[in-house]
Amino acid sequence: MGAIYLVRHGQAPAHAYGVGVPDPLAPGLTELGERQAHRTGRALTAQVRTFDAAISGDLPRQRATLHGVLSMFDSRPEVVVDPAWNEYALPPALSAVPSEFYADRARYQDELDQGLDRWIAGADEGTDETYAAFADRTRDAARRAAELAGSGRSVLVVSSAGTITQLIAQLWNVPDARWPTLSRTFVNASVTKLIAGGRGLTVVSVNEHAHLAGDLMTYR
Repeated sequence: MGAIYLVRHGQAPAHAYGVGVPDPLAPGLTELGERQAHRTGRALTAQVRTFDAAISGDLPRQRATLHGVLSMFDSRPEVVVDPAWNEYALPPALSAVPSEFYADRARYQDELDQGLDRWIAGADEGTDETYAAFADRTRDAARRAAELAGSGRSVLVVSSAGTITQLIAQLWNVPDARWPTLSRTFVNASVTKLIAGGRGLTVVSVNEHAHLAGDLMTYR
């Protein structure tokens, strides 16, 4: 059996959530997010001697987190960028919001939940990807990662809360409409472990974040 360690990205700048105009030269993580990635990397060195493969989506926050985690290891594999691990696109109502709206976390979450509910139900939310397509590409990304996790091999994947929990929902047969509830309490830079074996993928642990307790624990 092999192991897949799914790491949620560290804290990202607000523009990743629709605030202001994205700056292509801006760092993928906040200073706190970089510290979270390093802390998670150190925590993983106690569990894994080295990773045989390392994958991330192509979002700046995912790639920066992967770099931060791997920087804690003496030996590092070549990085594979797989956009299928990207997060879903924000609903149009959240694609450009003022900072004060984003600061009201309850209001922002309500708007996000409503948009996701409509998207899951099949409504045209003005995004390029349907919910069904998102679920399919998450499943395909997991299959490719599992192929790399051969006997005794360890694979690191850095993704986002929505994509990681979409995979968990599929493995646990969680109804589509309930999937978003899994991601609401996902901690930045938390670790979810899967085992890849002859019967497919099995969830071993979810959202591990004890190493981030205290001033490094954030949800967005």
